[in-house]
Amino acid sequence: MKRSLGAILFFVVAVAAWEAACRARLWSPVLVPSPDSVAQYLWASLLDGTLLSAAAVTMKRLLLGYAFGIALGLPLGLLTARFKLLNDTLGLIALGLQTLPSVCWVPLALLWFGQTESAMFFVVVMGTLWSVIIATDNGVRNVPPIFSRAARTMGSKGLHTWLHVMLPASLPFVVSGMKQGWAFAWRSLMAAEIYVTILSGFGLGHLLHYGRELNAMEQVIAIMLVIIGIGLLADKVLFSPWERYLHRRWGTARN
Repeated sequence: MKRSLGAILFFVVAVAAWEAACRARLWSPVLVPSPDSVAQYLWASLLDGTLLSAAAVTMKRLLLGYAFGIALGLPLGLLTARFKLLNDTLGLIALGLQTLPSVCWVPLALLWFGQTESAMFFVVVMGTLWSVIIATDNGVRNVPPIFSRAARTMGSKGLHTWLHVMLPASLPFVVSGMKQGWAFAWRSLMAAEIYVTILSGFGLGHLLHYGRELNAMEQVIAIMLVIIGIGLLADKVLFSPWERYLHRRWGTARN
């Protein structure tokens, strides 16, 4: 609660300082618009449905690619942790590709899929997959060995041990990887929407791109604030509560 109040107070002070600097003409309004002009754009785009439509298109693309990346990354991460051959090959590839900037996948997606939704989907999956694989692999390796020994003592073996002991015990680390994958997926999708034009749906990245093309800085800053807001909301609603619960459940929470 105190942390939320502190964040709100900091935001109010920052906006007030921003407004004061604009009124003092410390910079050109063409380069840095006032908070009032940004708020006017947000309100107008809300009223005409532009912002909500773009956010819906972006979230649909993001959730589809992110869900597929998790569904593919979790079993691959478990297999990487289980078999040394996969750890030496797929694990190394995942580590290398995770360091690749998200925008690097866009030219490849355009060459393979063209200006289509499949290109967007591919870029988001590539932004998510490698983080989930690495997090799952590291999570399993950080599970105390006593867990698997106790499970074997009670008759668990093979796939049952991995699904009912190792995977649940590694979930605190996996959720951290999923949160990181969400951030990478966001970056990947924004890069794709800026460079890939699809007439079937314009997302937040397209609005960001058109704001730059039109020198409409109030639009650029407004869309950036919306993206930040969605990211913070997803962390507060989805990831943070789940992460805290799992750390308490498995006794890894800090007192």
